[in-house]
Amino acid sequence: MVEMAKAAAAGGAIGIRCNGINDIKAIRRAVNLPIIGIIKDDKPGYSVRITPTVEYARQVAAARADIIAIDATDRPHPDGLSLIERIRIIHKITGCPLMADISNLQEGLVAEEMGADLVATTLSGYTDGSQQQIMPDFELIKKLVENLKVPVIAEGRIATPEQAAVAIELGAWAVVVGSAITRPQWLTEQFVMGIKQR
Repeated sequence: MVEMAKAAAAGGAIGIRCNGINDIKAIRRAVNLPIIGIIKDDKPGYSVRITPTVEYARQVAAARADIIAIDATDRPHPDGLSLIERIRIIHKITGCPLMADISNLQEGLVAEEMGADLVATTLSGYTDGSQQQIMPDFELIKKLVENLKVPVIAEGRIATPEQAAVAIELGAWAVVVGSAITRPQWLTEQFVMGIKQR
């Protein structure tokens, strides 16, 4: 992941989103870019995975991430806290800006109201409360930009430069590109499928 981060920085990326304490620490040493840090963990009985507890957020901050991303959907979290409690505690113990990964407009509105510093479309299409689709959720990006005061981050299924440009044109403050950069196997499969469909 360090080499991926170096390549992204060399290519002009203005920030890195990364998962896990070891990767956050290593990437912090390797590149001089802001880091959005997360810890993904599957807790039995819970569908949330992205920094699902305050303790994980504390660890992300201790690893020197600049921004902490959390699952801010309305699904139950293993720490049993409400969203406003979780955001307040994370702000208090870390001093870091918090990015709310949401899946629909209502969650975005609530996240801003509860104190999130940024709102990202990361979980659109991955929850029961969001539209299931193959393409990026441009409609959600547009609605969030129109209704929120905090910066909107476009994330989720953005696989081409053209899609990233559309997100910016819709008013997104920044775009997070994941699989299209970090998963060579997935990228290769896209080319193979495209050829076979012709």
